[in-house]
Amino acid sequence: MSITDQQITLVQNSFEKVATIPDTVAGLFYARLFELDPSLKPMFKVDLTEQGRKLMQVIAFAVRALRDLDAVIPAVQALGRRHVGYGVKLEHYTTVGAALLWTLERGLGPDFTPEVKDAWAAGVARVTGMRNL
Repeated sequence: MSITDQQITLVQNSFEKVATIPDTVAGLFYARLFELDPSLKPMFKVDLTEQGRKLMQVIAFAVRALRDLDAVIPAVQALGRRHVGYGVKLEHYTTVGAALLWTLERGLGPDFTPEVKDAWAAGVARVTGMRNL
């Protein structure tokens, strides 16, 4: 899936808004993730506050690198390999994407327009290689 320059700008600008409330965003994300798929919760044996900080750092890195994907793809692939060791399966990534979009909708409120949603879906698909969010 491709992402346009306009969509990249939408993703980057909207992320700036939620980046100001990282703990809230991470808390919403994990609550929704475990609501969508309770079987994922046992995979998280670490402090979710710290895990949430790591999540926000990874998202920030990917968002900043959307115009230079060569910089982010190796890191995303390495992260994916590590997650396989934690028991993560390919189908879990669809749930993660759904939880992320839901979280962004809550975090952005009225700024989460259909265009912003489509831009994020395109960005996630572009970075991860997944097609369906």
